[in-house]
Amino acid sequence: MRCLLDTCTFLWIIAGAKELSLAAKEIFANPANEVLLSAVSVWELSVKHALGKLPLPSAIDRFIIEQRERHGIAALPLNERAVLHLAKLPALHRDPFDRMLICQAIEHDCLLLTPDPLITQYPVRTRW
Repeated sequence: MRCLLDTCTFLWIIAGAKELSLAAKEIFANPANEVLLSAVSVWELSVKHALGKLPLPSAIDRFIIEQRERHGIAALPLNERAVLHLAKLPALHRDPFDRMLICQAIEHDCLLLTPDPLITQYPVRTRW
């Protein structure tokens, strides 16, 4: 199964945070699953870091790559086909990063690991 991480899910995984659900931990830990971090999440983290809302122990580019590699998470680039799903989504969620993650999950047939209840209202497979 292909699993796309919500941005907060990525942060909780790398921190071993208590907010991470048991189901999310099990899906992430299953070696049969391909776990992905979107370029959209990297963009979101970069913006938050630049605004001072996300302090990190190292430069953002080094931090993201090191954490992805340490935790066996593959990168998912943003492509035009995923972006074109945006026009088909109802306006339920205002967060542009989450909306693009939804589009990518649809385009790449991924399960989206997210605690966000608004995302579950979209035509995308989610789990928490």
